[in-house]
Amino acid sequence: MARPGTFSFEFFPPKTAEGVAKLRVARAQLAQLRPAFCSVTFGAGGSTREGTLETVVEIMGEGLAAAPHLSCIGGSRSSLRDVLAQYKSHSIRHLVALRGDLPSGAVDAGEFRYASDLVAFIREETGAHFHLDVACYPEYHPQARNPQEDLDAFERKVRAGADSAITQYFFNPDAYWSFVDSCAARGLTIPIVPGIMPILSASRLARFSDACGAEIPRWIRRKLEGFGDDAASVRAFGLDVVTDLCGKLLEEGAPGLHFYTLNTAGLTTTIWQRLGL
Repeated sequence: MARPGTFSFEFFPPKTAEGVAKLRVARAQLAQLRPAFCSVTFGAGGSTREGTLETVVEIMGEGLAAAPHLSCIGGSRSSLRDVLAQYKSHSIRHLVALRGDLPSGAVDAGEFRYASDLVAFIREETGAHFHLDVACYPEYHPQARNPQEDLDAFERKVRAGADSAITQYFFNPDAYWSFVDSCAARGLTIPIVPGIMPILSASRLARFSDACGAEIPRWIRRKLEGFGDDAASVRAFGLDVVTDLCGKLLEEGAPGLHFYTLNTAGLTTTIWQRLGL
């Protein structure tokens, strides 16, 4: 398959020396695939801010482009201004701008309520310095009361200055294309890159999906349940399902793929090779 569009990987900042070493090994493998960039997550309320920056700087030192996530909930204009200045001082030119979640037990949402507020603030402070990615939800944000409200929220992010978007992961390509069509009908034509979740474990996938609102189609869920503790069968089935999904998306014109790697390389690399990217 020809390699059109933007292909990227997402990591989270390791919290232990062992995790740092493991991620370095995974990155070395994934670097051979020449991604457009690697994004690095930012914990609730900025709880991994320093780890995010350290990981991004290390990735850039390895010759790869990197984009830190930046969440605004629980933050202030002053604190986020400092973060932006710090990122600019490290020659970072790409951010993933998110609302984020409050840390557990926290009650103060800070000066920003929505990701669109963050996007507007970044544009006010730094102009066009940063390429800004935002999140979107083909199966709709779990806190949105209806699809219309969710599309309204996405439109505000685009109008505020987002350059492109990365979706929550999904397994139903019709949901993605329906969302893209709904955006196009509103004149929202920025690239919307599908987020891809390799299936590493049935229980982990169920836990993630329950938390973020991503639907696991019943036939996939039942098949995974049927494998029980047979990790090899879960892996083989998951590779088939996700490779097929990626192939269909690219054949129908998706502008790339963004892999949620969970700081491992094996599944993403195998899917990549099967696709012939």
